[in-house]
Amino acid sequence: MKKRGIGIGISFYGTGYGNGFPDISRAIIRLLPKGKIGIYCGVTEVGQGAKTSMRQIGAEVLGLTVEDIELVHENTSLMPDSGTAAATRQTYNTGNAIKVACENMRDELFEKARIQLGLNSTVGLILEKGEVVLSFFPQKRISYEKLSEIYIGDDTIETKGEFIAQTTQMDPENGQGAPYWPYTFNACAVEVEVDTKTGIVNLLRSTFAQDVGRAVNPGLLEGQMDGGFAMALGYALLEDLNLQNGKMKNNKFSKYLIPTAMDMIDINNIIVEDPESTAPYGAKGIGEPVMIPIAPAILNAIYDAIGVRITELPVTPERLIKALGEAEEKKIG
Repeated sequence: MKKRGIGIGISFYGTGYGNGFPDISRAIIRLLPKGKIGIYCGVTEVGQGAKTSMRQIGAEVLGLTVEDIELVHENTSLMPDSGTAAATRQTYNTGNAIKVACENMRDELFEKARIQLGLNSTVGLILEKGEVVLSFFPQKRISYEKLSEIYIGDDTIETKGEFIAQTTQMDPENGQGAPYWPYTFNACAVEVEVDTKTGIVNLLRSTFAQDVGRAVNPGLLEGQMDGGFAMALGYALLEDLNLQNGKMKNNKFSKYLIPTAMDMIDINNIIVEDPESTAPYGAKGIGEPVMIPIAPAILNAIYDAIGVRITELPVTPERLIKALGEAEEKKIG
């Protein structure tokens, strides 16, 4: 018999190292030949879209397109430490460091333009498509490219930025404190179909809402949500190491099953924007939290369908049939 059920999972997640641990990101911004801007920082790309979003933040500050920004982040001899690609911290921490460094670069470009344009001060200067322009007399302008030709070698225009996340260590006596900041929130609803004869669980549809602060790149965010859902689907229904006496029995992908495109469903992703005042343009990271509510939602949906609470993952057909049998025995007993 096939039965359907709906389940909901919700979560909140504190980003960064937390608990008062120093959480520092640094960045260097350099004016490159042809008026390009180089961002040098240790933001590691692990599939979360750092190569794109960090350049977007820099481009926004400096009035450029993403194509005008070069990101150098895989050569430790050239870049400062920006911390690990962990704890969903890079968008918030390193994004803030890049924003600070680019704001410092903006001020430096204003000052160098003031000198070259023979102005009294930097008042009224703005950045406009790769040029520094005197807003109320736009005939007075100079391009980034021209400045890069003037300031070369030891005089190359360069600025730095640093950001330290604000967290406090929890009080060991009472457990009080502010161990993380910021927090991100999400909720997921899933409908499943459970075959009580075979123990197979099929996902039918899902709606997934994720708080992102502000969406720097909505496409990347939806990709992250889809990826987190897929990982959690495997965690909930498929991936089983089958440890026996400390040995992995499912030690190859022919036995250790992971979700494929055929296992995934179309997800109704909802991006919730509530800008975080301390974040770069309000953006929060969502790297890890997108996985957290999915498995609880699936388990709740299974419970709603069959009235039996599964407490061991993954919910393989064998485990589900066993749980149904045990529940039936209790009824009879």
